[in-house]
Amino acid sequence: MVRQIDGGAPQPPQRFSPTQFLEWAKKQTALAQQVYSCYEAGPFGYRLHRELKELGITNYVIRPRDWDEYGKKVKTDKRDAKQMVLNLDRHVAGNQEAFCVVRVPTEAEEQARSRSRQRESLQKEKQRLAAQGRSHALYYGAHLEGAWWTGGLWKELVVPPIVLELLEPLRRLIQALEQELKTLTQVLTDAAPEQLPMGLGKLTYEVLEREVGDWNRFDNRRQVASYTGMCPREDSSAQRRFQGAINKHGNPRVRTVLVEASWRLVQYQPTYKPVARWLPVLANPKTTRSKRKQIIVAIGRQFSVDWWRVRTRRCQAADLGLKTNPPPPTVAPTPRARKTKTAQNSKDQTPLSSGV
Repeated sequence: MVRQIDGGAPQPPQRFSPTQFLEWAKKQTALAQQVYSCYEAGPFGYRLHRELKELGITNYVIRPRDWDEYGKKVKTDKRDAKQMVLNLDRHVAGNQEAFCVVRVPTEAEEQARSRSRQRESLQKEKQRLAAQGRSHALYYGAHLEGAWWTGGLWKELVVPPIVLELLEPLRRLIQALEQELKTLTQVLTDAAPEQLPMGLGKLTYEVLEREVGDWNRFDNRRQVASYTGMCPREDSSAQRRFQGAINKHGNPRVRTVLVEASWRLVQYQPTYKPVARWLPVLANPKTTRSKRKQIIVAIGRQFSVDWWRVRTRRCQAADLGLKTNPPPPTVAPTPRARKTKTAQNSKDQTPLSSGV
C-alpha cells in the first residue's frame, strides 16, 4: 500500500494484513475530508471494494496492466503500488485516461454470473479428463475417438487391460461431471424467456445476459463493440493505416457466445440485415475459411450492438429483421367425461356396505 496526501509525493510503501489494512483505512477517513483508493481486479472479487465503500472511501477497481512504463524489467508490489497511486492522483484530478475502471456488478449479478461460469469450468474439466484418457490410450498404442466413456463405445473398446484400468476412474469422473452439467444447464435454460430470436438459444441468451449484467452500462455502440473484444487492431500514422485481426481486449466469454450465435443466425435469420449483407459471400464456394471467420466475427460484433439496442428499448427485434420464436402452443385442458343418468342411478343403488 502506498499513500499520497493531496498533491504531495507518494510515501514509502507499507504492508498490511487484510484486517490491519481495513483498520488503517478506517483511520484515514477520520484524518481527511475525502479518501480515494484503487486496486487491480483479480481473483478476490469485489469484497474489498464493498468494505471500503462502507467505510465511506471512494474506491476504484481498475483493469490490471503492466506498470513498468519505461521497460526497466523490474516488477515488484512496491513499484506497482506507487504507480497506481500516481495514476489515481491523475484520475481524481480529472484525467479519465489515467487508468481503466472496471464496472463492479451488484451482488445478484455477481452470483448469477458465477453460476454460468461454473458451468463453463465444469465443461473444460470434462474436456481435460477426456483428453487425459486419450493420452493414456495413445501411450499404449491405442486410439480413442469420440465420447469414449459412453455406454456403447465403452463396451466396444479394444485396448490393453492397463488402459482400461486407467480409464475407469476417468470415466466415473466424466459421468459425474455430465450429470452436474445437465443440472446446471437446465437451471440456466429455465431462467430464459420463451420468446427469443431464432438462432439465439436459451443457454446463449443466459450466458450473454449474465456476463453483461446491465445493458444500460453502455452509452453508445462503440462501448458495446469494445467490450466484446471483436474490434480490429489498428496501426495508423499520417496517411498510412493498417487494420489487423481482432484485439481480443474484451470479455472472452461474451466473444465466444457471440461467435456461436453468429453461425446459427446465418442459418436461421436470413433476413437479418448483417446476415443478408454477407450471405452471398458465405454461400460462395470460393470463399476461404479465414474469410468466413472474419465475416462471422463481423456479424457477431454487429449483433452485440443490435441486441444492446433491443435490450435498452431503442428499437424492436423485428425492426432489425430478426424473427422471433413462436410462443409455445397452449394445450386446452381435457374436459372431464360427464356421467350418464343411468350410471348415476346405478351408483345411487349401490349398498353402503357389504359383507362376505
